[in-house]
Amino acid sequence: MTTLSSLKVLVVEDEALVSMLVEDMLTDLGCAIVGPAAEIEEALRLANSAEIDAALLDVNLGGRPIFPVADALKARGVPFAFASGYGEAGLTEDHRGATVLQKPFREADLRRVLESLVGQTA
Repeated sequence: MTTLSSLKVLVVEDEALVSMLVEDMLTDLGCAIVGPAAEIEEALRLANSAEIDAALLDVNLGGRPIFPVADALKARGVPFAFASGYGEAGLTEDHRGATVLQKPFREADLRRVLESLVGQTA
């Protein structure tokens, strides 16, 4: 099992309660939270400049698609997962095949996805 201790995870989520739940799960897993960001502009700023090991991106942020943030992370080589209630169906053609964490999810699901993301960079 991969250790997630001190993993710096960018959280991009516009629903405050969901964001707090994800933050609690990440804290329980030993991760350090970057953000959270609830707006595209803040998410892009963090994606381009913050020290990040992985990211969890809500696909729809206040009615705006998250894909520019995903593209910025990809350009930096930062692994990420989309969080979506629509699964892969909510992704654009360019982003199909990316890791998707189906909402609602449990801590065990989040752990599995983060371990997979960390494994991509190991």
